[in-house]
Amino acid sequence: MSILDTRFETPYNTAPFSQLEIDAFLPAFKKAIKSAKAEIDHITKNKAVPTFENTIEALEFTGEQLDRISSIFFNLNAAETNATIQNIAQDVSPLLTEFSNDVALNTALFERVKTVYNTKKSLALSDEQSTLLDKKYKGFSRNGANLNRDQKEKLRAIDKTLSKLQLTFGENILAETNRYELLITEFSDLEGLPEGAIEAAKQLADEKDKKGWLITLDYPSYIPFMTYAKNRALRQELALAFGKKGFQNDALDNQEIVLKITQLRYERAQLLGYKTHAHFILEERMAKTPETVQNFLEDLLSKALPAAQKEFKVLENFAKKLDGIDRLEKWDSAYYSEKLKQQLFNFDDEQLKPYFKLENVIDGAFKVAQKLFGLQFTQLDNIDTYHKDVLTYKVEDSKQNLVAIFYADFFPRAGKRNGAWMTSYKSQFVKNDINERPHVSIVCNFTKPTSTKPSLLTFNEVTTLFHEFGHALHGMLADTIYPSLSGTSVAWDFVELPSQILENWCYEKEALALFAKHYETGENIPMALIEKIKAASTFQQGMQTLRQLSFGLLDMSWHGINPTKIADVKDHETAAFKATQLFPNVPENCMSTAFAHIFQGGYSSGYYSYKWAEVLDADAFEYFKENDLFDPEIAEAFKTHILSKGGTLDPLELYIKFRGQKPKVEPLLRRSGLLN
Repeated sequence: MSILDTRFETPYNTAPFSQLEIDAFLPAFKKAIKSAKAEIDHITKNKAVPTFENTIEALEFTGEQLDRISSIFFNLNAAETNATIQNIAQDVSPLLTEFSNDVALNTALFERVKTVYNTKKSLALSDEQSTLLDKKYKGFSRNGANLNRDQKEKLRAIDKTLSKLQLTFGENILAETNRYELLITEFSDLEGLPEGAIEAAKQLADEKDKKGWLITLDYPSYIPFMTYAKNRALRQELALAFGKKGFQNDALDNQEIVLKITQLRYERAQLLGYKTHAHFILEERMAKTPETVQNFLEDLLSKALPAAQKEFKVLENFAKKLDGIDRLEKWDSAYYSEKLKQQLFNFDDEQLKPYFKLENVIDGAFKVAQKLFGLQFTQLDNIDTYHKDVLTYKVEDSKQNLVAIFYADFFPRAGKRNGAWMTSYKSQFVKNDINERPHVSIVCNFTKPTSTKPSLLTFNEVTTLFHEFGHALHGMLADTIYPSLSGTSVAWDFVELPSQILENWCYEKEALALFAKHYETGENIPMALIEKIKAASTFQQGMQTLRQLSFGLLDMSWHGINPTKIADVKDHETAAFKATQLFPNVPENCMSTAFAHIFQGGYSSGYYSYKWAEVLDADAFEYFKENDLFDPEIAEAFKTHILSKGGTLDPLELYIKFRGQKPKVEPLLRRSGLLN
């Protein structure tokens, strides 16, 4: 089956992973680009007067084949990559960048778009059509259509270089993660680790024919060790290895790449008439300007810093009293925080894990979606996947109409990058009166089952699953005409609202009763534990808030200024972290060289959006809490105005339609325990 035949003869037109030949991707990309160019030519050579239909709408539906191939290929590169796929990605990325620039810098095409845009007031357009026209026009004007020939060539060169640098950045991080191993041969060095973590470490070692217990930089291995291992020297070794990624002055070093990426982004913004990369990016976000973002971050910082400093002092004193620690280091944070939490609330994650068997948590997420939005999930065994661990589901509404196909990929492996994310293999849109339903996926890195235990999640992993599932619902419930406005195609500082609001249900008794059952006995999670979860939810919220703010401030420090004078990545980062620093600086470590969100993903000038969306989600969830956790009218309003509308209207307008008012910051401060 050819990858070019994107009308696959498969159930629900799903990607035929097992039948795809990796070597066929590069020629398929080239053919699809050629085909998309022909579609563009058809628009520009049209002798008829430019109209919304023959120009804007026609442009929106060009390159369908190319989009589908790209989504399949780049999702594989993130979740099941290898050297061949990475080499193809290095070849393909410049081709896609060049094609994207061919479109953005096509004078004839821009003239047609501009003609329609200039007659906008006389056109009877719907809200969605009006938004699409605005976005298409800005897509040209913001990406160089008004530049002269030399400037356009310069822009092409910058974009081609950036696409390769970003790919290499990510490949280096994955290689760094895979190459480090901590082999423990003395059982005494595992003291403090839960039984499940020890068993998982043994299984990892066995899989690699090594004697002992293997700890890696993958989160399900790294985090339990940092949280529970009593051996401080080994915690230090592991933390240093984790913090050194891309910062070792070797073949996988990312320092020069960070400097080049930030300088090229700045140069690109200047070329397009913007003061900085952040000014360029934020023009199309809810925040609009870097000043708004900076003020937002600093306002939250002023509220969180006193609480964080107080919490840090408590933690410092606790570690000193418990173990005589004179200077609290970063590798002590998770360990002593967990010990303190156990003392304060008389419980830990290990008490919770038996109630969070992965399969039950998935079912719980499905039940919450069913109660809120009327969705039904049926597991399928006839959908092709790229790895045996991937689960597939058919999603239907209460009338058995197909809503989406849903993929779930939960466990770490060598070809998969760390972290958790939602993605899609096929967008939702309406064409020829057919509502094409989306194919949506969530990818996580959770603790694998062992020979004696199923996959038991930490509470943090439970909220992560709900978070990504919230993004997935945004994709699944999309109901727009145009693919570029569908699902999660919204302002970046709005996209985290559906994901973050869903996490709130994990703390509520009514929701936990649906899925938090002991994996052996089947008993519901005791009320006493639920109360402890809620009581502990504000534990160290000042420190947690400070940590998130520090990442947002670091992002803005790279992208909200002229970075050409920055000579040393570590020095710059240290200065950016100064206002939020609690722990002593670690000279051997650098976050920027592994900050994939902003140097590989799409979060440059956008990391603040997690906190921005927290304001929205806390305000929105308070609306539910004032009424009922599963209030059908509020859920329907959230589905109608937030989840289904995608990017068809200004996000603040959509939020007000749902909530009846602008969001307030007080619910977030209340929830975090930061309101005096």
